Amino acid sequence: VQVRIPLPEKLRTVERTLRTLGQDQLVNEFETAMNRAAEKAVPEAVEVLASSIRQMRLADAEQILRGHDTAATDYFRRTSETNLHHRFLPIVKQATAAVGVTATYKRMMERVSFGGIGEAILAREAVDLDAYITDKALDALFLKIAEQEKLIRENPAARTTDLLRKVFGAILRGTETS
Repeated sequence: VQVRIPLPEKLRTVERTLRTLGQDQLVNEFETAMNRAAEKAVPEAVEVLASSIRQMRLADAEQILRGHDTAATDYFRRTSETNLHHRFLPIVKQATAAVGVTATYKRMMERVSFGGIGEAILAREAVDLDAYITDKALDALFLKIAEQEKLIRENPAARTTDLLRKVFGAILRGTETS
C-alpha cells in the first residue's frame, strides 16, 4: 500500500475551492511536491533506527518479542522519533525548496485569493508546511514498519532470515509450553 500525504487539514477549504474552479492539476501538483519532499528524508531513517537497535536492552527485546503485533514499531517510535524528526526536518526543508512546494503553495493561494479569501485563510490558518510534511513522513514510516512487523509475526514465510526464523521459532515454542 502506497502512503500519500494529503493536504493539511487547514487547507481543505482552499483545496475544495480550487477543485470546484477546475484547478485540480494545481492541487495535485502541490500534493505531489509535498510527497516528493517527504520521500527525500526517508533514507535517513536507516541510521537512526539502527542506532535504536544498538541501544536496545534485553528487557526491551523480550517485551517486543512477547508483545502485541506492533510492539517493535512502538519501541522504534518511542526511542527514535525525536531523532528522526531532527534528521528529517532539514532534508524536508531543502527538498520543499527544490521541488517547489512553497512556490506551488503560493500559486494555489493566489488562485483562491480573489476577493481576499486566500489571504484571509492564510492569515487565519498559517501552515508550517515543512513541519507538517516531516510529521506525516514519520507517520508513514512507522505505518510501513508496523505493516512489515505484522507480516513477520503472522506469516512464517515472511521471516526471511535465519535470525528471524530462530527468534520467532523460539517465541512460538515458548508460548506452546506456557
